[in-house]
Amino acid sequence: MASRRSQINMSDAEIEAYLADQKILNVATNGPSGHPHVVAMWYEYFEGELCFWTFAKSQKIVNLRRDAKMTGLVESGDTYNELRGVELVGAGRIIDDPTAVFELGKRIGVKYNGPGAISETALPFIEAQARKRLGVAFQIERTVSWDHTKLGGSY
Repeated sequence: MASRRSQINMSDAEIEAYLADQKILNVATNGPSGHPHVVAMWYEYFEGELCFWTFAKSQKIVNLRRDAKMTGLVESGDTYNELRGVELVGAGRIIDDPTAVFELGKRIGVKYNGPGAISETALPFIEAQARKRLGVAFQIERTVSWDHTKLGGSY
């Protein structure tokens, strides 16, 4: 009989589809005191990598410059038999190219606000935000996933 763990693992394709569909990535970096610094971020796939953008002076960036290790969590479900999630373990690569940061900002704008988010009036706002921000590409070393819906309500 298969273990409970193996029954709820997601395949690579399921992980990719789940991450594409979800909205919030909880990001943990190593804070200056050694405690985890955890924040919720909007994210999007950009140039084949899971990425988010953040203010250049944010604690996340300070932490990543000191120690690139990063863990992320995307999860959903309100009851035990609905729980789904993916833990991402790896490192954050800072994206400081202004053109790439601007493009990432546009992609995030579309994901969270729809195709109309990239209107002629919105572009100057996104461009102004991009000048204050950096991107972070998640260099994923391993994933841990779970999908309790696969248990069919038995737990």
